[in-house]
Amino acid sequence: MKEKLYSLWPELNWIKDSDLREKTARCWELALERSVLSPEDLNRIPFTLLCGPDLKVTFMDHKRSVVHIAHDAGNKINEMYHGELPVDMDVLVAGAILADVGKLLEYVLDENGNAVQGVYGKYLRHPFSGVSLAEEAGVPAQVCHIIATHAGEGNMVKRTTEAYIVHHADFMTFLPFKERLKV
Repeated sequence: MKEKLYSLWPELNWIKDSDLREKTARCWELALERSVLSPEDLNRIPFTLLCGPDLKVTFMDHKRSVVHIAHDAGNKINEMYHGELPVDMDVLVAGAILADVGKLLEYVLDENGNAVQGVYGKYLRHPFSGVSLAEEAGVPAQVCHIIATHAGEGNMVKRTTEAYIVHHADFMTFLPFKERLKV
C-alpha cells in the first residue's frame, strides 16, 4: 500500500518532518481502506461532481495541482516577505495533500462507475470527514485546521496563513469550472 500511496502522492516526500509525513500518508491509507474508490479511480474520476462525469480534469490532477500551487506560493512568501509572514512548509504541504481526503468517504460509484455523492456525503461534507480521518492518524491540529477551513466552512473562522494559501489554491482552480455552469 505504501508504494501505491507514494506513487499517488510523490509530494509526500516534500514533507521534511518524517513523523508528519508518515501521519499524512497514514491518513490517506485510512481513507482508501474505508472508501469504495481505489487509487486508479482517483486518477480517472472528475475532481468535482458539479461538472459531470465528462470533465477531463481528474481528482488527482486537481489535488496535485493545488499542492503544487500552494507549495510554490508558500516558498515565494517565505522568500519575499522578510520573515514577516512565515509559512511552515511542512504544515502547508501536509494540509494541501489532506484537504480533500474526506471526499473518499463522501463519494461512491454508480452502476456505470461514475463518482456520485453517497449517503455519507449527503450528511457530512469532506472537511468534517477529513478532519476525523486526520485526527485518527495523529495529524497535528495545525494541519487539521487546514482541512477544516479549506472550503466554505472555513469562512466562519480565522484561518492561519497556511490555511489561506490552501484555500485560495483550491478555489482558484475550482471556481472557474463552477462559473462555467452559470453560462
